[in-house]
Amino acid sequence: MLQAVPKSLPRPGPGLVRPQPVTGLILTGGGARAAYQVGVLAAIAQLRRDAGATQTNPFPIISGTSAGAINASTLACHADDFDGAVDGLLHLWQGLHVENIYRADAFEAVRSGARWLSMLSLGWALARWTRSRPRSLLDNAPLRDLLGRYLSMDRIEAMLAGGHLRALALTGSSYTSGQHVTFFQTHHHVVPWLREQRMAVQAQLTLRHLMASAAIPFIFPAELVELEGVPEWFGDGSMRQSAPISPAVHLGAERVLVIGAGRMKEPEGRRVGATDVHPSMAQVAGHALSNIFLDALSVDVERLRRINRTLALLPHETRAATALRPIELLVIAPSRRLDDLAGEHQGSLPPSVRAMLRAFGVSGKGKTTSGSALVSYLLFEPSFIDELINLGMSDTLAKRAEVQRFFGWPTRAPQVDPAQLRRSRSAGFAAGC
Repeated sequence: MLQAVPKSLPRPGPGLVRPQPVTGLILTGGGARAAYQVGVLAAIAQLRRDAGATQTNPFPIISGTSAGAINASTLACHADDFDGAVDGLLHLWQGLHVENIYRADAFEAVRSGARWLSMLSLGWALARWTRSRPRSLLDNAPLRDLLGRYLSMDRIEAMLAGGHLRALALTGSSYTSGQHVTFFQTHHHVVPWLREQRMAVQAQLTLRHLMASAAIPFIFPAELVELEGVPEWFGDGSMRQSAPISPAVHLGAERVLVIGAGRMKEPEGRRVGATDVHPSMAQVAGHALSNIFLDALSVDVERLRRINRTLALLPHETRAATALRPIELLVIAPSRRLDDLAGEHQGSLPPSVRAMLRAFGVSGKGKTTSGSALVSYLLFEPSFIDELINLGMSDTLAKRAEVQRFFGWPTRAPQVDPAQLRRSRSAGFAAGC
């Protein structure tokens, strides 16, 4: 477990100019796709070192959803050492296999798949037997064990008290009440907000909040979390998340870096007509998950950019009279379709998981894989994860000038290429973090 003593904040130097805008970080969901975020963060850490930046944490406000909540919590728990936190994430993700996230032995996979297929075909007959009702497709008890050893959520309070962190927000969706909830922890005065079908509450964040946020619908079981003193069942925070950038802004962010887990806009190409083959369950499930994890972010980014453009057209007096304020925005998202990458690496999944996915209609290889979107959320194997991390690094270094302008860092050439960066930063990091 990462258990460093919190570092003291550096003293401001003489002749300090106006403070930098408060920066928020948005880490979205996407199962195994969240490895891409780690590559982006590793490249940012390198650019930060190259620039000689002195702040211990470039992201005082962090908001995480689903698997992005795991990355967000790691950064928050070690806000006094950004480089160390990124090293920990690299070490964690590069060592993952599916059995670290969900039970993948042959018996468990076959039993789980058989239960779901039985419920779908004979649910009316089996409904009377509670023990036959599966709670989820997969059992993510290994993930709970891993995070319990890897993260000490109690450190968040120390980071807040030490001034290294301003706020952490984790989101979840209540199956009980239908509300989308942002749980946030901060020492700053923040009025909890309430909007249509979404709300925010201040809370002491725990492993339960983390597991709830990362509970992919149908795939992983719901988590029981208290909401204003009442226990409710929560699932993945990407569900019903209409405004993923909103929590960081409410918590005081004046500029926001968004790291996506899918392409923000698919390139236009020749439309291919439908065949007479009906979409498989895997294709439908992948399409539904993409809607949950990817679409809301694209819409919210477009909305924020539109607001910024509108505010820029208003006279200063009119702009000052409105409650809206411009939010500087930088978005880094995959330059390649992660579905295609997952199709190329699906062979690295354990045979039992591949067999289960075939039962749901996953077939083919590479770009021709049917159901590869579903595979991309479950492919916690080194070959896929390494490619996502490298892609995140290379995409970020390709936007080096934009990143440097966003943070106000001096423009300098990168010291290493992405592959060298990944090896050098993760080499020698102690196991059992």
